[in-house]
Amino acid sequence: MLEQDWFVADDGQTQVWPHQALSKKRMQIYRLYRFLTEVEDILAATDNDQDRLEAIHPLVRQLLTDSAWLQYEIQPPDPKRGWSVTTLYDEPNFPLTVQTVVWLPGQTSPIHNHATWGVVALVSGQEKNTFWQRRSTDDSPQKIVSAGDVLLHPGDTISFMPDAIHCVEAMGNEPTVTFNIYGLTDYQARYKFDADAHTATLF
Repeated sequence: MLEQDWFVADDGQTQVWPHQALSKKRMQIYRLYRFLTEVEDILAATDNDQDRLEAIHPLVRQLLTDSAWLQYEIQPPDPKRGWSVTTLYDEPNFPLTVQTVVWLPGQTSPIHNHATWGVVALVSGQEKNTFWQRRSTDDSPQKIVSAGDVLLHPGDTISFMPDAIHCVEAMGNEPTVTFNIYGLTDYQARYKFDADAHTATLF
């Protein structure tokens, strides 16, 4: 199956980005420190989040191809919560979150946005992403409606704009494992949404 690179706009609309072949010019293994340096350079070169995502998501694919050890840096899912997060890199005043996330089969996340750009790569399992868009009215100022969904397979990447609203569901019979990288989160703009009650709650 062809690996797909998805992009999700702020309004929940999705598109497939052209698949970029991995560079064959690199003479060294693409290690985490080099990846982080190149991401930092991209962030310094532009403040347009879509341009950043277009430049970063091929690097995520390169990293996972060259640094297989990252795929095994995971914590087993908490049986009560149904998920776990492993931080791969954390440095004070460095505006990136780099982690792996594991979901037990059948687990579903709250509907939420991230309030920052992000790239997620599916390492194993299958993950359904359902997208939402705001349809606020005077009577329902927080109303959101479904904007479609995408089923991710191993090797797929998905890039999110800061106000993209989604929820994820682990499909199939095995846990899902993802590699995630996010920018600096604006926590005053990060919400959980209730599609039935038309409410939004700060994380």
